[in-house]
This record gives sequence, structure tokens and C-alpha cells, in this order.
Amino acid sequence: MAARFRMSRRGVGQLLRSPMVLAEMVRRAEAIKTAAEGIAPVGGPGDPHRGHYKASFFVRPVSRGGRRRDRAIAVVGNSSSYGAHVEYGTERVPAHHVLLRAAQAAGGD
Repeated sequence: MAARFRMSRRGVGQLLRSPMVLAEMVRRAEAIKTAAEGIAPVGGPGDPHRGHYKASFFVRPVSRGGRRRDRAIAVVGNSSSYGAHVEYGTERVPAHHVLLRAAQAAGGD
């Protein structure tokens, strides 16, 4: 006799919010953070902010995240005041896309 599976939406929701899934999201976020720190620009010798961007990456676990607040997620970000300028660029500074490249490199681990 073939095995049968009957999905429970409530059960899937509980799984997506479980500590086990949250721990996996944090593990993946830490890998992305490590990759981002490895490729982050640090500035030149006379730069007063030398290394600040690289040292400002963080991981924040969120037990009720996602678009509908129905799953465990982990957020990787940068708390420096100019983090968005480094990531997306300005008219004078080219975009480095540090978090994007880090997520592409380490996100599948």
C-alpha cells in the first residue's frame, strides 16, 4: 500500500515558526555576514571611517517575520550611517553590492 500524506496548514505554520527553522535561518545569516565582512571595502589609509563599515554588520533573528509575519527569519544588515551608500552607490561612489554578493555566495550553504 502506498503511503499517503495529508498536509496540515496549521502544522506547516508551526514548523515555519519553530526554533529549529529559526536556528537554521540564523546559521545561514551568519554565513552571509561572514562573507560580507570578507568582501567589504575598508577605505584608504587617510580615511577617518576606515574599517567602520566592515565592523558594522549584524544578524537579527525574528521569530515572526516575512511578508505576513508568519515565519521565522534572520535579517543581515549594516548599522553604519552610510551602509546604503556603499551597497547601492551614489552619484560619486559606485555601488559595491556587498550584501547582495555575500548572499549570492553564502546563501545556499
